[in-house]
Amino acid sequence: MTKDEINNDLLNLSTGKTKELDQLAKKYISKNADVSCLRDEALEIASYNRLFFQVNLGKIKGYEERLAFIEENSDLLNDWWHVDQLNQFIGKVPFEYAYKKSYHYVKSKEPFMRRFGYVIFMNSCNHEKTMTLTKLFHNDDEYYVVMAEAWLIASMAAFYPKEVYEWMKNDKNLTYDIIGKAIQKISDSYRISDEYKKLFKELRKKYKNEK
Repeated sequence: MTKDEINNDLLNLSTGKTKELDQLAKKYISKNADVSCLRDEALEIASYNRLFFQVNLGKIKGYEERLAFIEENSDLLNDWWHVDQLNQFIGKVPFEYAYKKSYHYVKSKEPFMRRFGYVIFMNSCNHEKTMTLTKLFHNDDEYYVVMAEAWLIASMAAFYPKEVYEWMKNDKNLTYDIIGKAIQKISDSYRISDEYKKLFKELRKKYKNEK
């Protein structure tokens, strides 16, 4: 497809909202449309970015190939929204394989690739090996990476509050910035009991005093 054809389709969207954009992407996927023309401007135009990733990933069948495509186009991930939408497009990735890839993602020089290394697990925290994710966490200076770490820790706590609490209590390698934000998200979660919220809040005070 040409960029003019895609722009005409975008102009015909009544609201430009995500739901309609997704419907357009599905049409392109069903037609096996080539949307590579969007790449050059995908950093500046959010709709281009979403269509570029959604259509291309939708045309790829295997999760290994989908993650490889993301790696090849990681320079287009310069915004939290661009990163967080990817889970919708890659489908289910086996926990062990995601862990193996994330081990490298969280060490990337690209901050939003590091964010992806944590965000990829947001829908798979109820897993027997969930606590192995603690080995992925690193201190980071980038705000959007720190928030991803906090978000993932809180999601882990929703399923394994005792284990996450004990890990936080005994492993003091992470900065208060990460731990404090994680505990705030835990405190705001409706999936975690008041009993554990109280314990986490008390732990936050200790962390703050020690740090």
